[in-house]
Amino acid sequence: MATERDLEDFLRGVEKRAFKRTVYAVRDENAALDIVQDAMMRLAERYADRPVEEFAPLFQRILANATMDWFRRRRVRDGVLQNLSDFEAPGDGGEFDPLEHLAALQDAAGGSEGTDTAVSRRQVLEAIEDEVARLPGRQREAFLLRYWEEFDVAETAAAMGCTEGSVKTHCSRAVRSLAQALRRRGITP
Repeated sequence: MATERDLEDFLRGVEKRAFKRTVYAVRDENAALDIVQDAMMRLAERYADRPVEEFAPLFQRILANATMDWFRRRRVRDGVLQNLSDFEAPGDGGEFDPLEHLAALQDAAGGSEGTDTAVSRRQVLEAIEDEVARLPGRQREAFLLRYWEEFDVAETAAAMGCTEGSVKTHCSRAVRSLAQALRRRGITP
């Protein structure tokens, strides 16, 4: 069973990534902060007695549900139906991984990053963030869980409440869309 310290350490370690992921989803920093804080409170209140290894998938599911609740409340309040799940990217056969490209830029700096490299890296990071934010919701969620949170396919499926096949499809489409969008911006592997 987890201790209070284990829970605090987990929440401290996940808060920044969870916030960034939620900002991508809702595109509103204040709302994202509220959603993440709410998800953290729910985890602490309802699941603090669980084993530490269960915290990550539980928290991701709680965060996903809290984000969906925010969208539902917003849709009712604004009377606007938002559906991003119908997006399908055409296949281009390329296997460009934007996160690997960013890592390659960092490795190329060799520890002593010059101004040009720092600016270039920052521009690539901003382009990746912009394009991730533009992905349809389920693709973005699958991509961030798999490649940012480093969940395996089964953990991602459990957190998203879908099948492993759906996770693979969403991730494949997300990577393809990101690669195409970044190529259009002149960013190549």
